[in-house]
Amino acid sequence: MAGADVRTDTGSRAAHGDGTTLLIIAKEPVPGRVKTRLTPPYTPAEAATLAEASLADTLHAALAMPARRRVLVLDGRPGPWLPPGFEVVGQCDGGLDERLAAAFAACRGATLLIGMDTPQVTPALLAPALSPGSWHDCDAWFGPAADGGFWALGLAEPDPGLLRGVPMSTATTGAAQRRRLTDAGLRVRDLPMLRDVDTAEDAVRVAADAPGGRFARALARLSSRSTAR
Repeated sequence: MAGADVRTDTGSRAAHGDGTTLLIIAKEPVPGRVKTRLTPPYTPAEAATLAEASLADTLHAALAMPARRRVLVLDGRPGPWLPPGFEVVGQCDGGLDERLAAAFAACRGATLLIGMDTPQVTPALLAPALSPGSWHDCDAWFGPAADGGFWALGLAEPDPGLLRGVPMSTATTGAAQRRRLTDAGLRVRDLPMLRDVDTAEDAVRVAADAPGGRFARALARLSSRSTAR
């Protein structure tokens, strides 16, 4: 994959476990570049605040699970929001299908990829695909999203060809990606459906699903400021 490692810090919680690589694909939370569909009602800076909180919740859920490697596949540069325990690599150029394909192409062995738009993700939700025995009689894990996309994709043997050419960011993306897996003869297991944070309504519903998370707290602070104006 294009882009040199920006930072490697396994820290005291070094990756170990059943041999699955955990990828998180994300965009640096810069105002005007992230969560643009939240604007309005939120300002670009507020949308970036929510994006940072969403990413932080996702990263900390990943840290709580066993993995051979934890890799942040980042568009941008890491900031103080990044905890120890992740390798960081840059995203390649191209559409989302090409960037996801490149992320898998850089891995060997069982790999699970998740996005930064589901801050309600928990270790319990990830456990089926990251626990011992997760890949027994299983070639792929698939996590559908409520908007028709997907929030998680796992492959026992990473094959970038399983992603290239899948139409992204449509109401049928998830169905098309899952069909690509089954058409290839893979045995697919499903993770629970989650809602991506794309709109202000999504933000409210996701915060209600995970009221104790960083994302919910950030949304509550922004809502309090709006009420006080």
